[in-house]
Amino acid sequence: MFLDYVKIFIKAGNGGNGKVSFHREKFVPNGGPDGGDGGNGGDVVFVADSSINTLIDFKFQKFYRAENGGDGEAKNCTGKSAPNLVIKVPQGTVIRDTKTGKVVADLYDDGETFVALKGGRGGKGNNRFAHARRQAPTFSQLGEVTEEHQVTLELKTIADVGLVGFPNVGKSTLLSVLTSAKPKIANYHFTTINPNLGVVQMFDDSFVIADIPGLIEGASEGAGLGHHFLRHIERVRLIVHIVDISGSEGRDPVEDYKKINNELASYSENLAKIPQIVVAGKADLLYDREKIEEFEKAIGKKVYTVSSLTHEGLDELLKIMKEKVEELPPPARIERDEDFALEEKSDQKFTITRLDDGTFFVDGGLVDFLIQNVTISSEDSFAFFQKVLKDRGVIAELKKRGMKEGDIVSIGDLEFEWVD
Repeated sequence: MFLDYVKIFIKAGNGGNGKVSFHREKFVPNGGPDGGDGGNGGDVVFVADSSINTLIDFKFQKFYRAENGGDGEAKNCTGKSAPNLVIKVPQGTVIRDTKTGKVVADLYDDGETFVALKGGRGGKGNNRFAHARRQAPTFSQLGEVTEEHQVTLELKTIADVGLVGFPNVGKSTLLSVLTSAKPKIANYHFTTINPNLGVVQMFDDSFVIADIPGLIEGASEGAGLGHHFLRHIERVRLIVHIVDISGSEGRDPVEDYKKINNELASYSENLAKIPQIVVAGKADLLYDREKIEEFEKAIGKKVYTVSSLTHEGLDELLKIMKEKVEELPPPARIERDEDFALEEKSDQKFTITRLDDGTFFVDGGLVDFLIQNVTISSEDSFAFFQKVLKDRGVIAELKKRGMKEGDIVSIGDLEFEWVD
């Protein structure tokens, strides 16, 4: 079964909790705190795999959750960090945030990886909170709890050339004679229910052709099967538009040509801009060759006449396809929305914990960023430190948590008394 569109839930692992522990040993009466930090939770990582060609596995499993980090232990032992959760998807899979519809990643190349969610940071053990004024802290920090997100996986076939046209115009047959592909072929509509790929080998060069399942009028609005597969045309460099020039099914080739192009334009303006080669197929069934000239005049474009049965015109078609593919830029990667991510950047995150002694403890990626970039002894640097705390909402969150004048706030190695 072929599946190219699915929604799943993903969640990175929570961080392990820090440990409250004190060193106990004979003849060592004042061993001090030795609680270790919790381990980090596992990341959620997507990997493109060219050996997979469908999203069918995601039909049966909707929830993907990475393991949580291990809790800290005594003797300053850090909890075990969880392994990453690796999710393999077909090459060409686009990942979107379901809620906003924004593109998070396009796994375009085979083996390409994308870290969708970072695991939670492990909490600090009580050993981390010990200093000259607090020599025996009886508290530790909980691990960071991560959020679950829903994402949409959308497979877009990566091919150089896309074959489009009404059902039963001979696309699959043409693919089979141009390449080594063996698509299912029968004399009824919608024989093809998923895109088929084939590789054309010409001397030292090659290019990929995709047979896009038959479109019908109204496909861009959801009619028939075609609307499921219009997304697969978006990546192609060149469209080969095939019409049944013989009219063997009682349809007008000119009307067919116009209707398919209308559907492409209705689905996406970009599809309408992709260069096209028009092919008059099933020429072996045509008795009046003047119809080809009439068709060319009606659409105002050169038409390549072919027959998959007699192989008429195939060499000329392959030649022009190769020339066009070499002229055109490679299939485009879908650009992600740079201003959007499933979760905040690590240098914007912070957590606030109210310790047992009343101290407000601020931790997280933002604190790491400040420690690396701020010199407290410098007046300008300290002013930057204060501005970041205000701009990133740390001060507002501390006040929301009940911070008042005279309370102690701990940020990294810095402790200060809050003064309004």
